[in-house]
Amino acid sequence: MAERAAPGLLARWHRARRADGLALRRALPDRLLPLLVAAMAVLAALALAGATGAAILSARWSAGAASLLTIQVPDPDAPAASPPSTRADAVLAALADTPGASRVHRLDKAELAALLAPWLGQATEFALTLPAIIELHMAAETGAETGADPDAASLARRLATVAPGTLVERNAEWGARLGRLADSLHGCALLAVAIVAGIAVVLIAATTRAGLAARRMPIELIHAMGASDGYIAGRFARRTALLAFVGGLAGSVAALPLLVLLSRVAAPFAQAAPSPAPASPADWATLLALLRDTLPTPLIVTLLALAPAAATIGWLTTQATVRAWLRTLP
Repeated sequence: MAERAAPGLLARWHRARRADGLALRRALPDRLLPLLVAAMAVLAALALAGATGAAILSARWSAGAASLLTIQVPDPDAPAASPPSTRADAVLAALADTPGASRVHRLDKAELAALLAPWLGQATEFALTLPAIIELHMAAETGAETGADPDAASLARRLATVAPGTLVERNAEWGARLGRLADSLHGCALLAVAIVAGIAVVLIAATTRAGLAARRMPIELIHAMGASDGYIAGRFARRTALLAFVGGLAGSVAALPLLVLLSRVAAPFAQAAPSPAPASPADWATLLALLRDTLPTPLIVTLLALAPAAATIGWLTTQATVRAWLRTLP
């Protein structure tokens, strides 16, 4: 008896699942809308990835340039103002005593050759004596906790006493320019997300209106018999939200490989390059750890929110569309 009862319960469950008083399965097909929403979700994921990357680049470029000073020492091997040290050694010693300095690095011959390669080619010997190039990295808390200000002019005056002619260049101006560029890219990406969301609203509204037109007579009949606007709009909105959720989920999954690839390409500009991905992850835990190490956390959160956001947009748009259409009925 239990064996006969189980198929009966399963059949009733399937009939209940298929029960649809407004025949919305024919009014709102379960293939077209999820496909359209999935396409919109892929575009939104790419735009949000651009916004996230631009924000990270802006913060990194601005912070890095603001804390870096470049010092040029002409005739670096000549005697300093206080022999027996050379001019370059005297400048290095003075920079080491600079309040707030976290790292002082003098570029070697190989680094200088790589720096000049775009203009002078791959030359290793030069007829003229090149100035020594020294990078001074200031600590992040400079000016806030130590009270020191990495002012290029005051530092240049102090270095001129030990090595006259030394030039100090602050990179904050270039950092500000790069920051403004990254902020512009961030704004453009957010604008693209807004445009994608607007297109999704239009598509869902058009699909809903097509469904209303397809089921006009039954809807008018049950509306005339006393069915409330909330009941009819809720039936449409629930189905649209489900289809939009499926489409948003599919779009997020489809965009994931592209985002991983873009993240690995952009990693050298934003942070240390991630470790190479294994050829075949051993299990889901390894795959999730790989995604967590590859994609920025804000982007992962955004991907997880795409499907619920699509369902919310679908539900709200359908509610508004159906209620506005019902108000036109006599």
